[in-house]
Amino acid sequence: MELYEKTLSSEKIFDGRVIHVTLDQIELPNGHKSSREVVNHPGGVCVAALNEKNQLYFVKQYRYPYHEVVLELPAGKLEKGSTPLENGIRELKEEVGAVGKDYRSLGELYPSPGYTAEVIHLFFCRIESLGQDCPDEDEFLDIIPIDIDKAVEMVLNNEIKDSKTQTAVLKTAMLLKKGVL
Repeated sequence: MELYEKTLSSEKIFDGRVIHVTLDQIELPNGHKSSREVVNHPGGVCVAALNEKNQLYFVKQYRYPYHEVVLELPAGKLEKGSTPLENGIRELKEEVGAVGKDYRSLGELYPSPGYTAEVIHLFFCRIESLGQDCPDEDEFLDIIPIDIDKAVEMVLNNEIKDSKTQTAVLKTAMLLKKGVL
């Protein structure tokens, strides 16, 4: 069986600042018709930045959809006209005040493929220098360096709930253990 759904029509039902939602009419592989609600997002980037003490830099910030403070690696949405790497470099500087070196891709993440087309690009780097952070005017962050082994424990104990952060922490730890990074 060919696992493909053909788009028959697409109706824009919400056009926001960041997300755009469509209601798509589709044809399933068996020929039946159905519909899909799709949240379109420009995509994002997440950076696992390691210092000389084997610590990753995290930010704590209030995340309104969950009504709680969330611990995350530096991250942000992709800006038009910039590559994912350029966006990662910018986000690390803005949120942590850090300049990274030896950037390596950790791949891409689909945060919730059942309803969103968002793709998050994951990167690793080593910290070259630290300066002053300069978050966006609507961002309020606490910067926290955490030892990578402790960060892995926190992921496994569900103290870090953010999926992009979990993935980047675990990939970084495994690749460091294998001597790849």
